Parts: sequence; C-alpha cells; structure tokens
Amino acid sequence: MSIKQKNEHLKQFITENRFKTFTKVLNQRTRYVSLVLEDIFQPHNASAVLRSCDCFGVQDIHMIENSNEFNPNPEIALGSSKWLSTYRHNSLNNNTLSTISYLKERNYRIIATTPHTNDCTLENLNLNKGKIALFFGSELPGLSDIVMQNADEFVKIPMQGFTESFNISVSAAICLYDITNRLRKSEIKWELEDFEKDEIIFNWLINSIKDSKSILERFSS
Repeated sequence: MSIKQKNEHLKQFITENRFKTFTKVLNQRTRYVSLVLEDIFQPHNASAVLRSCDCFGVQDIHMIENSNEFNPNPEIALGSSKWLSTYRHNSLNNNTLSTISYLKERNYRIIATTPHTNDCTLENLNLNKGKIALFFGSELPGLSDIVMQNADEFVKIPMQGFTESFNISVSAAICLYDITNRLRKSEIKWELEDFEKDEIIFNWLINSIKDSKSILERFSS
C-alpha cells in the first residue's frame, strides 16, 4: 500500500476543515533551512525553539545530545513537536561532528550563530548559496569548538544595547523570522517536494487520529 493510499484512507477520520488546514500549513513548510541545537539543557528555551520552528514553517530540527538530554517543557512547546520532524543525535560520545557530516552530506551549509572574525549580520546572510543549517549552543558555553572549526559561515544578530546577546529562544526566533520571510519573497525553491509532503502529512494524520495504527492494520488486511 502506498503512502498516498494510506493518507486517503486516514483522512476520512478527521474533518474536512482539519485536512484543509493540514494542506495549507504543509504548503508553507520548508526544509531549505533547518535548525540545530547543540547540548541545550534549559527546558523552557528548548521548548520555545520548537514552537518557533512550527510557527515559522521550519520542518526539521536536530538536537545534539552530548552532555545534556533534550527535554522540552510541554506547557511551553504547546504540542509543536508533533508537527515537526525531530532528529536526536545521541549515539556517540560526541555527536557534534557526526551531525555536521550528516547535514553536509545533504548539502546543508553549516551556519554558526555567533560573533566571529569572519561573520556577517543576519540580514546579509546569503540565502541563494544553498540550504542552511543554523547551529545554536547553550546559554553560557555557546557553540563548541567543533562547530566553530567546521562551520562554513558565521552569522550574528546586530546588538544595540549593553547586553551582549539574546537568549537562545529569542535568537532562534529572530533568525527564523528573517530567513523565512526573505525566502518566501525570493525566487528560491524553498517548498517541500511532493513525496516529502506525503510523508509529513502521514505522520500528522497518525498523530491526530485515535487508534490510527489499528485503523491502518484493518485497512491493510
């Protein structure tokens, strides 16, 4: 049974308006930009980042778990994780380099969000050069040396006050707003492919329908 057939069957178990909402949201989703969190240990910040990814239409979020487990707060995330494609990188002693390799193999540019000698401001980040993986580190230590040594580019948010930086959830929201807004106004092909839409909407249906697995088993038999 193809994934399209499964989707056609499952959508009978939600309202027509609900499925239209799925389609509308899906058409604004992108994988041209992905977000990567390295060793985030503050649950409120992690949760707020998930929520921002959903709100700005960024489908993929990667969590590198070296010393800290990614543990979002449901009251802040507000269920956003079930609409996102989340990837936990935690099988090695240090998962940062393997995550970078994974993303580079998929043609992502590694963008470290931190002031650097060779940095550029957010509005000057070139979106035409290819897909972007935005890396964010924990509040105090920031990004690891491994990210800094293997990043393709560095980007910073201009600061006008005495405080040196925004917290990670605010930084992520600012970056995602600027990048997704510019993407949608550009001629860059930022939309998902049809097969990606099929896979994502299948997961949304599974997560939205009670006893969805039993429904599929009966349909397949």
